[in-house]
Amino acid sequence: MLARLRSISLSQWILISMVVGTLIGWADHTLWTGTDLGRMLDPVSQIFLRMIKSIVVPLVFSALVVGIAGHGDDLKRVGRLAFKSIVYFEAVTSIALFIGLAAVNLIRPGVGVDLHAASADTGRQLAQTTLTVSGVLEHTVPTSFFDAAARNEVLQVVFFAVLFGIGLAQMTGKKKEVMLSFCDALTDVMFKFTGLVMKFAPFGIGAAIAVTVGNSGIGVLKNLLVLVGTLYGALLAFVLLVLVPIALLARVPLRGFWHWVKEPWLLAFSTASSEAALPVAMENLEKFGVPARIVAFVLPTGYSFNLDGSTLYLAVASVFVAQAAGVPMTLGQQVLMMLTLMLTSKGVAAVPRASLVILAGALATFGLPLEGVAVILGVDALMDMARTSVNLLGNCLASCVMARWERDVTAGSLMELRETRA
Repeated sequence: MLARLRSISLSQWILISMVVGTLIGWADHTLWTGTDLGRMLDPVSQIFLRMIKSIVVPLVFSALVVGIAGHGDDLKRVGRLAFKSIVYFEAVTSIALFIGLAAVNLIRPGVGVDLHAASADTGRQLAQTTLTVSGVLEHTVPTSFFDAAARNEVLQVVFFAVLFGIGLAQMTGKKKEVMLSFCDALTDVMFKFTGLVMKFAPFGIGAAIAVTVGNSGIGVLKNLLVLVGTLYGALLAFVLLVLVPIALLARVPLRGFWHWVKEPWLLAFSTASSEAALPVAMENLEKFGVPARIVAFVLPTGYSFNLDGSTLYLAVASVFVAQAAGVPMTLGQQVLMMLTLMLTSKGVAAVPRASLVILAGALATFGLPLEGVAVILGVDALMDMARTSVNLLGNCLASCVMARWERDVTAGSLMELRETRA
């Protein structure tokens, strides 16, 4: 029996906890009225949220520094490729954000969800805050890194980390190696930390679902299923309306591309981890005809700067929380939130549930309730598979586009030859 329990994956435990939490919440809402069950379970979800918040600053800082300084030498050798890649990454991820923004505003899956009584206070607090572009830009610059870290000011941490990474990239010798090794090790440790925190996720998610259903009734789950459908529909629209036209414009043969990408795509979808699919993706792209030098640079860099599925998810999830909290956000405020997500989503590798850290940081920045993160996590396993597989698909296509953009005739003829053989 113990061995069978150990064989259950984290995603399965999350689904189980969601079912158990739903049953407890339904019983509390309909059968055990007048009890304090919600109040008793709420600290469990709050502890989980606090642990998630503790990851944000060290992970964002270390991952950004490594992402910038770790490629310093490569950027000097292939500056043209780096510039083209960054322009491409920013353009595609921006489109992904706004597709997600359009989808969540059109379908409005968060309307009708009652996150927590604290949401009303949060709404009033946000409503009294006037957000402007100049205010956000000024607020981005920290007066002290430690003060920003203590208050979980993610934008300020990102600003400091970018300058720190640029400064580190300009150094040479042992000092650079020591600092880079430290940040690289810190990144690895924080991802291990995230893994440990996620072991507590079934308890935190189950408690959050129980409290939410207990307060709002079983009807709240309908909104979560609508949220999942919204994300899947938006991701499908992104693939059909953005990635496919880009492939056609770059003259990337679709049949041949899918022939070599479907294996790592299925691996990424089933494991919800782009890292697990990275070795197979690199090998298959080289077989497809993309030069090894382009694959080696574009694909790993894309895992920090070209997370199409994750950025689209962040747009949908953040506005969903605002809708669920009853916080009216103007189009300008939503655009400012998208700009924030564009900055804070850079440098975090595409590992399972990494978007959770970014979402928590963005919600904290805009004063939205973190209870929304715990509620979303109830169906996050379903959303994680989709967004991770789109991340991989987008990065594989980016490698092919860069090969074409670099006008590598050998790569082009090989890709056409591979399609003919396929």
